[in-house]
Amino acid sequence: MVAKRKKKYESGEGAQYITRKGALKKLQLNLKDFRKLCILKGVYPREPRNRKRAQKGETSIKTLYHMKDIQFLMHEPLIWKMRDYHVFTHRVKRAKALQDFELMNRLLKNHPTLQLDHIVKERYPTFVDAIRDLDDCLTLCFLFSTFPSLKHVPREHSLMCRRLTVEFLHYVIEARALRKVFISIKGYYYQAEIKGQTVTWIVPHHFSFKPHEKNEVDFSVMSHFVEFYIIMLGFVNFRLYHSLNLIYPPKFSDLTVEEIDKTLADEEAYVAERVASLNTNLIKNKTFTEEEEVIVDQFSLSEDPTKLDLARKEMEEISNLKKLFEGLKFFINREVPREPLTFIIRSFGGQVSWDKLLFVGATYPESDETITHQVVDRPSVDKQFLSRYYVQPQWVFDSLNARKLLPVENYLMGCVLPPHLSPFTETLQSDGYIPPEQKALEGEEDAAEAEEESESEEEADETKVDDEEEDDDDDEKEESEEEEEEKGIGVIDEEKANERKEKKKKMAIKVGEIAKESPFSKKREERQQYRLREKMVIRKHRGLYRSMIAGRAERRKEAWLLSKKRKRIDEEKKAERKALKKANKSEEKT
Repeated sequence: MVAKRKKKYESGEGAQYITRKGALKKLQLNLKDFRKLCILKGVYPREPRNRKRAQKGETSIKTLYHMKDIQFLMHEPLIWKMRDYHVFTHRVKRAKALQDFELMNRLLKNHPTLQLDHIVKERYPTFVDAIRDLDDCLTLCFLFSTFPSLKHVPREHSLMCRRLTVEFLHYVIEARALRKVFISIKGYYYQAEIKGQTVTWIVPHHFSFKPHEKNEVDFSVMSHFVEFYIIMLGFVNFRLYHSLNLIYPPKFSDLTVEEIDKTLADEEAYVAERVASLNTNLIKNKTFTEEEEVIVDQFSLSEDPTKLDLARKEMEEISNLKKLFEGLKFFINREVPREPLTFIIRSFGGQVSWDKLLFVGATYPESDETITHQVVDRPSVDKQFLSRYYVQPQWVFDSLNARKLLPVENYLMGCVLPPHLSPFTETLQSDGYIPPEQKALEGEEDAAEAEEESESEEEADETKVDDEEEDDDDDEKEESEEEEEEKGIGVIDEEKANERKEKKKKMAIKVGEIAKESPFSKKREERQQYRLREKMVIRKHRGLYRSMIAGRAERRKEAWLLSKKRKRIDEEKKAERKALKKANKSEEKT
């Protein structure tokens, strides 16, 4: 029997993709519910290889989805809940129109709710998968925690975001998982290491909320993401707290239950309470056992043994970083942002306090003599103590990024601060621009390494000299023994003696002459070898190789322009300082 021939677009890309209009018709949903379902299930539009074939001959650009994704959505039980919600809204409207308020109240009490627990388990089968996707979740939850109740932002979502984000910050403090911080216009960039995965998120600056006049942001779509992220972050916090054997939800040792549960109408009071909670310790279970330190194996299966040394060095740096502020006590002035500093200092073992008359949660007063550092962001202070350093807030951030306590001379009160360098930039690229301050920091490490190398070379030279002296002594002893034997035995033929002397002369080590290579010929040879390697690139990879070379040239040009701009700025500052000195001298003379 002859197989039936398929019609056009019944196979291939024409059958693999479906338009959004066709998906709405297949699922029997409106556009709003379809968007929400796709956000919750993680289904996004696809870009086909040949758009004309995928759109069955149409040339206009349309939103396309994969047919398998739409078939996957057809079996989702949330669709029935959405349909029940539409029936519920129609019944409430009808009861309100008929003024049957008893029925309306009964319907409102029994309204349908969406259960998203199974979707979290479906999208993240393992706990590590959830941590890998935690960046966007934390950034959006921290953003929504600063919002008041808006038209498309329910008050319940903002309150849950506030609670869950504070719980996550407490876990980072207890686990000492923070690694990098950077201050930008958008907010504070944080990076933590959780279960071997790097998690980066942004915490916006705390300003009073100002609504936008134009509807530039679709808050309804963002609220759908937050609705899913709240459930996800709740599960993640639960697992993280139990991994440290902490009680969840967290219980604080210093604050009472009444202080935590009371509702605050004032936003400033709420922020003060949140910072106060960050400065308190969590209650741990009685059966808590400290985690054992990770020990790197002394053998490695990889061919490159330097990887093991780098891993051991990185582990030592992280272990020292976790104890960066241990034994230090900080006092924060009222003009300094307290929340990021409290979070950072406590994440590395330090103690923090502030004025108890202005904010709640202070642990010790300003007059305490054991305070080592006072964080100040003003040019002068009325009363100063000789037993502490008065530093600016940037010292805390730069010390964390440098993984060591930097000298406080450049960060004292009233000093012009050095540039705040980003720890997220890759300085390993030789083509990119590296600021002179970063070069100075790297130069200190290079100088220490060079000193160690020079010391090791000197020790090796000394051992070589000792070995040569021992060899000379051995040769002299052998010659003396040979002379005694010749005297005792008698006369030896002169021919044999001459042959022996000639052999010794041939075996003697002569000092060689150093061959001087011209740098021009060396560069020319390297250039020729580089061109030969370029010719060996496969034809299908030549386009990628050319784009890499072009990108490298652009980075070099950008680095050159930035270095030129930096030189011009430094020259302008130098000229201003000279002009100021001349003006001061002329004033003194007059």
